[in-house]
Amino acid sequence: MSMTCIVRAAAPVDLPALRELFLSSRRRTFTWLRMDTFRLDDFDAQTEGERMLVAEVGQDIAGFISVWEPDDFIHHLFVDAAHARRGIGRALLRALPGWPDRTYRLKCLSRNRAALAFYGAQGFVQIDHGVGGDGDYVVLSRGGADQP
Repeated sequence: MSMTCIVRAAAPVDLPALRELFLSSRRRTFTWLRMDTFRLDDFDAQTEGERMLVAEVGQDIAGFISVWEPDDFIHHLFVDAAHARRGIGRALLRALPGWPDRTYRLKCLSRNRAALAFYGAQGFVQIDHGVGGDGDYVVLSRGGADQP
């Protein structure tokens, strides 16, 4: 039996679950980084002022996406491990304003192969690269003039 995924704007009541999801997902994903640098309150600092959507499956928050709207920059997209590979990430992207015609960009760490494969499957293309505090990254873009 499959459950329906509902994407909606994040509400203040979601914050405790979102903090936990953010922390656990980062610890599970970024295994090459120092785990002791990840903190529960990182979520608040890293998403301040961003538009946030959550995906609900039943009573669970299955994932979230946060966007810095002035630049249409996707800052975070995380899916709970219990809901992985069920279309949650795709549903969150498709719920973004103007999707698929609006141009959205993001940075993804080069070592995060699963995320790079996911974004490639969603039509994102590499437009730049660089090195940051967490290592090499690529800049990906999708929509608008960046679409082939």
